[in-house]
Amino acid sequence: LQWLIAPYLIDALYRVKAVSRSEEPELYEMVERASQRSGINPPRVAIATVPIPNAFAYGSPLTGSRIAVTTGLLNTLDAEEVEAVIGHELGHLRHRDVQIMMFVSILPALFYYIGYSLMWSSMYYGRRDDRGRGDGSLAALIGFASIAFYWILTLFTLYLSRLREYYADRHSATVVDDGARKLSEGLAKIAYSTE
Repeated sequence: LQWLIAPYLIDALYRVKAVSRSEEPELYEMVERASQRSGINPPRVAIATVPIPNAFAYGSPLTGSRIAVTTGLLNTLDAEEVEAVIGHELGHLRHRDVQIMMFVSILPALFYYIGYSLMWSSMYYGRRDDRGRGDGSLAALIGFASIAFYWILTLFTLYLSRLREYYADRHSATVVDDGARKLSEGLAKIAYSTE
């Protein structure tokens, strides 16, 4: 459910407004050129009214693919650097990172809630142990193991997230002319401006 409605939430939280080709012809041109080189259909283009320089790819089966750039990004970077950032975001769409990371992040959350529930229920059963029941220690043990597994899966999810970012960087370097230089310069400007 979250995956299906997330684009609507993102649009509301980040004040995202879809733009037409006539409103942002240069931005549209960048997205279409990089999409063609990526071998994907061009996503819907939007601008988020946020002063922080950023861009993000998102979407769902209900809304289709979208790419949004913030006003901060457009004001901070040169056009060629914006194109490289767009290439990075299209890499996320090409590799289906939105879906992969959403599904991968479900597992740690699942084990956390199982572990947390079992730890609390072990306290309840622990009180009843005085009357001859022995279920509390087993529930506590399984709960503790689930919490430990949650931490391991969370580390794996963080590693996978970082790996997907590297793949998106590489994608930008391959679909944008001189993309490696443009992206590194753009990312340096983003890091400097957000300090």
